[in-house]
Amino acid sequence: MSLTFHWFLPTNGDSRDVVGGGHGTAVTASGRDRPPTVAYLSQIARAAEDLGFVGALTPTGAWCEDAWLTTAMVSQNTERLKFLVAFRPGFVSPTLAAQMASTFQRQSGGRLLLNVVTGGESHEQRAYGDFLDKDARYRRTGEFLEIVRGLWQGGSVDLDGEFLKVEDARLARVPDPVPEVYFGGSSPIAGEIAAKHVDAYLTWGEPPEQVAGKIAWVRGLAEKEGRTVRFGIRLHVIARDTSEQAWAEARRLLAGFDPETVRSVQAGLARSESEGQRRMLALHGGGSSDGLEIYPNLWAGIGLVRGGAGTALVGSHEEVAERIAEYHRLGIDEFVLSGYPHLEEAYWFGEGVLPRLAAQGLWEHPFAARPAAAAQVPFAS
Repeated sequence: MSLTFHWFLPTNGDSRDVVGGGHGTAVTASGRDRPPTVAYLSQIARAAEDLGFVGALTPTGAWCEDAWLTTAMVSQNTERLKFLVAFRPGFVSPTLAAQMASTFQRQSGGRLLLNVVTGGESHEQRAYGDFLDKDARYRRTGEFLEIVRGLWQGGSVDLDGEFLKVEDARLARVPDPVPEVYFGGSSPIAGEIAAKHVDAYLTWGEPPEQVAGKIAWVRGLAEKEGRTVRFGIRLHVIARDTSEQAWAEARRLLAGFDPETVRSVQAGLARSESEGQRRMLALHGGGSSDGLEIYPNLWAGIGLVRGGAGTALVGSHEEVAERIAEYHRLGIDEFVLSGYPHLEEAYWFGEGVLPRLAAQGLWEHPFAARPAAAAQVPFAS
């Protein structure tokens, strides 16, 4: 089985420095270095497509451009890349969301994947008119996915739930193929929803022992439901020819963090209701530069100024490939990656790490037409 790699579309802006944002925190000023125009995002998407990434994740929230609209436009400038569109179930009706997904599949040639984001910050949800508490939002997500999946099967759906009610809901045209559903969450109720409804469970980049615990937890819940779930991990990456070069880049990024920005972001994230965010904060403990390598080649520095995914794989191409293989042995088959800036870092990873994984039999380019030279390992001494 070939590992699957996805890249990231920075719809909050890109830079040679870390661009913050997410989980109620503001986008840092450096996000204006490269605005998230359709032209620039399409450039990243085409690079990812050529390098062998299967899809590209887009975030959701008030801090970035709308994922549905942006990916619909970018899809017209690409041919094969899929789009892992993050969306929040409480913001649109399930019937409309199912219809939107069906339309996207037809207009893009079946290139939609859905990343369900329940929403971990009540104050941000309230800005959109959603006043449910966190557990209630997860229960609503379960009802939402029950309706959407029923519609995608082509039948009529009736549901009188705790939060959602539809009568004789149906689609004129079902999506083909049916979009796969990705989902993440570390709270007990999140595990229950994942076990019942999703195709792939995503975790943020924690050390292998913690990731193994999450996999065992969700896998066990899914088995009780008579289902199987794939597993993926969300990480940033800094891969270079040598380990020294990679860590020099990590130190450069860290040096660019304004101390007041770090304090402000950490204070905001400390109020987060997200269990996953709490686990991210625990990894770096507030900002000591001496303790940011929390596992060999796993760096927690990104989380000092960015909400959500806060860890990066840092090292030589060989070292990053080793860490990916280690996560794969735990049960991770999909990797959702990003790096600053996203255009250049896609090439560092795609030309430096992927050929090494191919040489180990862990990866093959997902698109048929590739030059034979792509299977060779560049940068070799």
